[in-house]
Amino acid sequence: MDKVRFSIGAKYILIVSLIIIISFTFITVFMYRYIHNDLQVSSEAANAEINRINSVEVDSLLSKISSGAKIFIQTLNAPGISGRSAVEAAADMFFSENKNIGAVYYIHPESGNQSFVNSRFFASLGIDESLADTFFESRHYLFDQARYTIDGQPLIINAVSFFSRSVLALFFSLQNEGTSQSTLAGVLFSSDNIDYSLSYGKNTSWLVNSYGDVLAYTDFSVLITGTNISNLEFFDNIFSIRDSSGKQVVKSDISILRPPVNIKDKYIILSFWENAKPRIQSVFFKVKTLLYKINIIKDEPVIENNQSRLISFTKLNSANAVLITAADNDYIFYGINSAAGFVICISAAVLIISIIITALFSRSISVPLRSLAAAAKRIENGDFSNKIKIINRDETGVLASGFNKMSLALNSFGKFTNREVVLKSMRGDIAPGGIPKHCTVLFSDIHDFAVKSDNFLKYYGNEGSEKIVLWLNEYYSKMIDCVEKTNGVTDKLIGDALMAHWGTAYTTGSPRNDAFACIKTALMMRKALFLLNKTRRKNDNSDPFIQIGCGISSGIATAGQIGSDKHVEYTVIGAPVNAAAQIGSCAKSSGADILISEDTYNLVGDKFKTQEMPPVTVKGKERPVKIFAVINFLDEPKGPQCIDDVRSLLGISVQDIK
Repeated sequence: MDKVRFSIGAKYILIVSLIIIISFTFITVFMYRYIHNDLQVSSEAANAEINRINSVEVDSLLSKISSGAKIFIQTLNAPGISGRSAVEAAADMFFSENKNIGAVYYIHPESGNQSFVNSRFFASLGIDESLADTFFESRHYLFDQARYTIDGQPLIINAVSFFSRSVLALFFSLQNEGTSQSTLAGVLFSSDNIDYSLSYGKNTSWLVNSYGDVLAYTDFSVLITGTNISNLEFFDNIFSIRDSSGKQVVKSDISILRPPVNIKDKYIILSFWENAKPRIQSVFFKVKTLLYKINIIKDEPVIENNQSRLISFTKLNSANAVLITAADNDYIFYGINSAAGFVICISAAVLIISIIITALFSRSISVPLRSLAAAAKRIENGDFSNKIKIINRDETGVLASGFNKMSLALNSFGKFTNREVVLKSMRGDIAPGGIPKHCTVLFSDIHDFAVKSDNFLKYYGNEGSEKIVLWLNEYYSKMIDCVEKTNGVTDKLIGDALMAHWGTAYTTGSPRNDAFACIKTALMMRKALFLLNKTRRKNDNSDPFIQIGCGISSGIATAGQIGSDKHVEYTVIGAPVNAAAQIGSCAKSSGADILISEDTYNLVGDKFKTQEMPPVTVKGKERPVKIFAVINFLDEPKGPQCIDDVRSLLGISVQDIK
């Protein structure tokens, strides 16, 4: 198991969180459902009472207007009322007592059409009074409809869109005494008093006729646009039942069903809930859609944007209209929602505090364990030098101390062998036994090492051995670093000789790429050695110049763990190894520092500038082997461009070449 999937601290936090969440959820649900039911009953009763009070006021006002208009018409047609002055006096008296009535228009079977207009009414509204006759004459069909209304109820029509003012019209018929004929009449009147009475706190009422036209409402923009709600299902239900009043819960997104409430009057938590509610609904919709797609549920999900509202209604006796009062459930229950939100906030605060306390407590265990896990991961990745800080004096402290000792031992062991091989062996990537590998092998050694070694002993005396080791360590640090940068394996160090190979424990998957990495390493070694020699003085026996020769060869070799049951070594054996060693020994006599075999040249010769050198005889080969001196990368403009440049750069004299 490479990763901790569920830490100890997370388990502590989860257990505490579950206890708190379950406890507070039970309390919140119990409180919410208990209070919610009680609030539902009281809000329904309050909404119904508001609707009843408003309907009584509106019914009374409409009854007064229709009855007053009927009396006025009957008075004008009564015996003894004749002459223009008498009629005008009666009309003036009528409009003085009914200032909210703008015009009366009737069709008498004998006297014909008669129109009476309240000039003061139209002047106060800034309307041309001639529009009254135009309105009635353009709506003669309503007079005929008024003749056949059920129970003789007047028809009430929205005239707001015609006059651009809060004006309604009543159409009714009245029976003439002594005849079977009836008079058809229409009345224009202001609905301001009705609009004003419809606003009652967070409950809003509106007046609608049997056609679905909104006649009175607190928002004038709804009236002027001629809003009609006949397409709403609940509206058809109201007029289809015989009951004169009732209540029901509806869902609708029509604006007039939304009570006008100042946002400042809301609680902060309710405001937050209203903003978050669409997002929560969206999440539920996506979940439901997913369940539908995988056949967990059978009903296709539908996005529901409508708001739930409680409505109460009363059919008016004075006209073909109904008064509807609505209360938005979000506002009805904003108190309980706020309380629930407050409980949720308290729960969240308790949960956060508990998590903090639990996290602090669990740190005494989880932090040391995480440190151990991270250190173990670093060791797996090859970093054996890490050390864990011992925090506690309990079992975790003892475990950390033992881990530090193990890390120290591994770090020491890693210096005695190749780190990459150690890691692959730890991971089980290197199996026992030999495996044929197409690899590229590099051998390098220091020219005249025996002479330099003797000079150290002569110059330093008894300290000569220590100085030689320090001198070699500095050299090998640079060389081995070049090998590791190209993912090569440093096989062994034999005195002044270094053996490395590519395509064995680690491979790019291509013999060509492995060979390229090997030659690139040799060029890096050349550069590193050049920079190292720049810090040295010529003919300094205490810190002499270093010149090396590298032999490189490619081919099939056997790679594996070779040794006894007590000591093994990962290495390669075979023809490429022998060839690389023998080619490297010819470097000094050839006047070159990097020599490659023909096999290696065939793989990557097109990537480098090379010069063919005299062939050499290699053990196991019947014919001399072609060798090539590596000068530089093919497209590299800097550095040596020919073999003479290489010799000049490295200080190889003509006398050294045999």
